[in-house]
Amino acid sequence: MPGQVITQQKIMDHVLRLGDLYPPIALSSVDRTVKNPRLVSQRFGHVLDYLARVELEVDRNVLELLVLLPDVTEVDRVFYADVWQPQEIQHGLILDRLQTDLGQPPAEPVLEVSVKMKILGALSHLRPIQDITRLLYYLTGASTERQAVLAYNTFTKGLNQMGEDAISKTIIGPIKQQEPGHFAFYKMSATALVQSGRMKPWQLYLARQLRGISYNLVGTNAMERYKMQMGGVMNALGYDQDLHDYAREIGRLEAKLLWAHHQGMEFPQYVMRALRESVELYAEKGLGARATS
Repeated sequence: MPGQVITQQKIMDHVLRLGDLYPPIALSSVDRTVKNPRLVSQRFGHVLDYLARVELEVDRNVLELLVLLPDVTEVDRVFYADVWQPQEIQHGLILDRLQTDLGQPPAEPVLEVSVKMKILGALSHLRPIQDITRLLYYLTGASTERQAVLAYNTFTKGLNQMGEDAISKTIIGPIKQQEPGHFAFYKMSATALVQSGRMKPWQLYLARQLRGISYNLVGTNAMERYKMQMGGVMNALGYDQDLHDYAREIGRLEAKLLWAHHQGMEFPQYVMRALRESVELYAEKGLGARATS
């Protein structure tokens, strides 16, 4: 956002607007009618399971946030406690109910905070380190939400092509409508932190190094099993046909903020490495332990 100064008040206004516009989706408001359950499960069963699990992991994500940011700002607190968590948990519960309707087993979310997160959280009590972890939190959130937006867009198109109007319009559509606002929050927050000039060159350098080491695709949790499954999601949604375009879509923000000194960079190479790893693992081993279609 060149030329624009993003203030904390602007971000808070955005968060409050999200809460007003998009209350959590009630299970009673959706129509889970599926015309061809077997075909939906065959084509998108794995995608549905993966999305349900990722959405249900929001409770762990909140715990991670509390570990990483011991001095959480009021804007962040309002976002995750009053808007994001209530919306995301309903996404997960509704998607999980839909997949059990299709005869699939319920999602198995990973809810334990990793040791690595706890160690980084201990270091985050030092203010200079907390600014680094805050930026990494925003960049992770932005990448995750961008992946979600793309997935729900493609999922909607696929369901519409199959004539599955009920679940497309009353489940995936409303979920898809809420995700861009989450992405905008992370984008604004990361941009504001970098624009503020508060972060010193050594902090940005360390953030780049840590990001390169720790980058993971949404829901993979640094585990091979889930990386394989993410490869299956990309295959089902067609993203493996043009990894360069997909990497640009999900990596352009951090290329702009973290790697601005590298002219012409469309996305950091660690994004492409993560994509290729998931695609190759899926091609070699399939879905792994949780095959649902």
